[in-house]
Amino acid sequence: MADRKAQLRENLAATRAEIERLSAQADRKPPQLLPVTKFHPAADVALLAELGISDVAENREQEARAKAAELPQLRFHMIGQIQTKKANHVARWAASVHSLDSLKLAQALERGVALAKERGERESNLPVFVQVSADGDDARGGVSRHALDELVEAVEGSEHLDFAGLMVVPPLDADAGEVFRGVRDEVDRLSAALKRPLKLSAGMSADMAEAIAAGSDIVRVGTSICLLYTSDAADE
Repeated sequence: MADRKAQLRENLAATRAEIERLSAQADRKPPQLLPVTKFHPAADVALLAELGISDVAENREQEARAKAAELPQLRFHMIGQIQTKKANHVARWAASVHSLDSLKLAQALERGVALAKERGERESNLPVFVQVSADGDDARGGVSRHALDELVEAVEGSEHLDFAGLMVVPPLDADAGEVFRGVRDEVDRLSAALKRPLKLSAGMSADMAEAIAAGSDIVRVGTSICLLYTSDAADE
């Protein structure tokens, strides 16, 4: 356990240093680091908490729910696609959702948060990021550009959801920098329209440099921090 904690400390320090380096290189404010802990044991996540991490991200509801119950000292954020039937569960434990991509899901989360508040399982509204589809393929998650404003308007009109910004994951064959810059422009457009600052959640271990250069506010990094236990990419 001591060796694992030392490794995580080293990985965290290296990741933070890389974020600082890339931010300085791009003349950008360093984004928030949101460690992605999917597929990693709760023991790892507890060690991250001991190292000063307060927020982590998960992309599978059942796994996230179990970890959130075991580790109440941490805030867990949902970055994976959400089935509407799981919205009530997510509404109870999620500090935020980065993958809102439909009116149906928005309505389900709205009902779920209202119910959680009624039952004393939640006190605050749920911040949500609308996931933008970079190529218009809704099947992979994300709302197409032409439907973006309608979904944002629905969230803005809700009672229990707070619109926090946009999230995007570039397709594997896309120019990541171009995708990030395009969605950064959308964030800035919506910020001006709504007269408040919104955030861009973009960038993982493999494309963090492009995301930071484009002005990401939150990078979701797993592989470079928790790389011991899985051969899968631990980013969302």
